[in-house]
Amino acid sequence: MPSWDIHRFGGLDGLECLFSWIQCFVLFWQMCCDCCLLGKVMKEMSLPCDKNLPVSHQCGVVSQTCCLEEASGSKNPVDPKCDSECEGNVRIVVCCSSGKCAHLCLKNNTCACVKGYRLNSDGKNCDDINECLMGLSDCRAGERCINTEGSFRCQREVSCGTGYELTDSNNCKDIDECETGIHNCGPQFNCQNTQGSFRCIPKAKCDNGFIQDALGNCIDINECVTLTNPCHRGQICVNSLGSYSCQRNSVNCGRGYHLSEDGSRCVDIDECKGSEEVCPGHACINQVGSYRCECATGYNFNSISRTCEDVNECRYYPGRLCAHKCENTLGSYKCSCTSGFKLANDGRNCDDVNECETNPCSQECANVYGSYQCYCRRGYQLSDIDGLTCEDIDECALPTGGHICTYRCRNTPGSFTCICPAEGYTLATNGRSCQDIDECAAGSHTCTANESCFNIQGGFRCLSFDCPNNYKRVGETSARIQGSDTIRCSKSCQPNDIACVLDPIHSVSHTFISLPTFREFVKPEEIVFLRTTVPVYSSYQFGGYDVRFDILEGNVENAFDIIKRVESGRFLGVVRQVKPLVGPVETVLKLSMRNLSSHGDAGQNIINVHVFVSAFWF
Repeated sequence: MPSWDIHRFGGLDGLECLFSWIQCFVLFWQMCCDCCLLGKVMKEMSLPCDKNLPVSHQCGVVSQTCCLEEASGSKNPVDPKCDSECEGNVRIVVCCSSGKCAHLCLKNNTCACVKGYRLNSDGKNCDDINECLMGLSDCRAGERCINTEGSFRCQREVSCGTGYELTDSNNCKDIDECETGIHNCGPQFNCQNTQGSFRCIPKAKCDNGFIQDALGNCIDINECVTLTNPCHRGQICVNSLGSYSCQRNSVNCGRGYHLSEDGSRCVDIDECKGSEEVCPGHACINQVGSYRCECATGYNFNSISRTCEDVNECRYYPGRLCAHKCENTLGSYKCSCTSGFKLANDGRNCDDVNECETNPCSQECANVYGSYQCYCRRGYQLSDIDGLTCEDIDECALPTGGHICTYRCRNTPGSFTCICPAEGYTLATNGRSCQDIDECAAGSHTCTANESCFNIQGGFRCLSFDCPNNYKRVGETSARIQGSDTIRCSKSCQPNDIACVLDPIHSVSHTFISLPTFREFVKPEEIVFLRTTVPVYSSYQFGGYDVRFDILEGNVENAFDIIKRVESGRFLGVVRQVKPLVGPVETVLKLSMRNLSSHGDAGQNIINVHVFVSAFWF
């Protein structure tokens, strides 16, 4: 690289040219060497070693370093790890080859970054600067800043609009529709480009007296209309193709006048004396140049059409002539009434009509003002079709029909009837509920003399019981068993019957219960209570007593359980139905009640609960 002279660039005035020339280099090593040369020239001209020059940031740093190097007289200020010279023995402080610095290596063995980057905290690597985030961009209003590696770019946010296109410099440029051939001018027009659009100019030129339309056609101009006073006073204008002419005006009498016999003046016409009747049905009054009709009552004279026109009294006096409806007639009007009313004797007011006198309703009728209302008796409803006929209400089909009767509902005209099952039930006095028939009490059962009758819901059962061996019945069995009755067999051993004595079962009992099919089962139902004579004493370990209850047999679908609780200081066994059973169901719950002590079993009692579940919920 040859040596440089400041006068080669035109002295101090040409220094700015030197800066611009240096920025034109694209190869990095050339930029380094030339920027260093710039610093040397600045020192030779006794200029301050300033890095804030109108050049790139990295070029300013290099030029300042070389300027300071000349001032200190250092012969070898460049780090030995960096390239120490370029062409022409021009020292540089950048372009490290050892890899110590990512971008630039300064003479004091420190690193620097090129424009668009900043030095990392490790002192070697360089991070990109987000000019958009830091507000360092020069994007204009309407442009959006987009960060790039080492730089940024500006992108237009709003489109250029019709007739414009976006250039590489992010500016809107007009589209020449004429040059690109995207115009729609016809063959009779020339295309002329305008900003954002174009204009079609006709090729042909129209002569005087013509004007060109949008399709390029020449249309005659009516000068008699477009010009102000084209002819002199006393003349009339006559339009012609492309021009016009003026002609002398002759005497022309207006409406209501005619030319005199000598043709020199206009005289009035008496329209009322003509052969044609101008006011038919009305009086005629002549006026100068015109006439007027003297209209009869109910008519008004129209000065424009010169006729008598009917007056619409209903429109002119709304609501003041008739009570209900007003109908216009020629020269007068008449009143009428709406439905449900009749015209009164005064011809204006309306009286109510009593429609019930004609019996329009099938059952009951009530007259109301201007109309009537049909009513139905209990058990009937008014028809939706004609509003006159009464139709029977099917109470059994109503949403609440399932709750009207306990069992079944049968509709009847105007009412309904409740029905109970064919056997075992009778209708209660309220006409809706079904009552169980106690066949045992009524004597309508079929039990023999050796059987006991037990009434269940909807029927009865004939029962007979024999005590097992070594047991005998306690008390007598009646011919009718009720729910509170218990048949009990107590153990009675023969002398020397050791097996009988050792048998822990002391008694076998039978009790009876009739249950419905629970329609709504929300919680356990307590059905049998086993009361004991065992008191609740102190703890079981110190001589106290306890009782254990169990279900041994007959628990259909596990619908029952037995729990123990204490009442009045004694143990109580409670049999509960815990699941719903849909009848008819019959089962015998075999229950065990074992008395326990600290020495073991003190005895056991068997209770057979005969459960009869009805097929109905009532």
